[in-house]
Amino acid sequence: MSKIMDQEAVRRAIMRIAHEIIEKNKGVEDLCLVGIRTRGVVLAQRIQACIREIEGQTLPLGILDITLYRDDLTLIDTQPVVHETLIEFNIANKKLVLIDDVLFTGRTIRAALDALVDFGRPASIQLAVLVDRGHRELPIRADYVGKNIPTAIEENVKVILAESDQKSDEVIVIKREKKE
Repeated sequence: MSKIMDQEAVRRAIMRIAHEIIEKNKGVEDLCLVGIRTRGVVLAQRIQACIREIEGQTLPLGILDITLYRDDLTLIDTQPVVHETLIEFNIANKKLVLIDDVLFTGRTIRAALDALVDFGRPASIQLAVLVDRGHRELPIRADYVGKNIPTAIEENVKVILAESDQKSDEVIVIKREKKE
């Protein structure tokens, strides 16, 4: 196990992402944030707080559950736990920033894009992730990345956030045991 980011590195990455979002969008007009459950929501809330601090405006924030949109649903569990999606604003013609903790194969983001289409047609969808670990299976790329971490396929990247894990923020890489 190796620690890639500590609490301060996570804080700095989130602040940098918030600044980059504002800069790329030339402000915050028509901008909305959508976090993918679970840690993507925590990161979206933190980015929302940073943007409020910088711009003095609170962006609309949605919570997206992608469970039923996954292409590996039958592999996860016979009775998957579905949580509520809360997008209480009209996404039509808005600039959405979709937020997740780790970008890996791209399949979670594909599922999130499918789910978002059910809510309307935004002007654009941008992607922000705390960690991009590579190994893409789909042509998906993040617009905002806290840290690129080259990993081996047999490694896992674990993002730990105080709000969801009741521990200090950190990002660690864990080598998976090979099954024989």
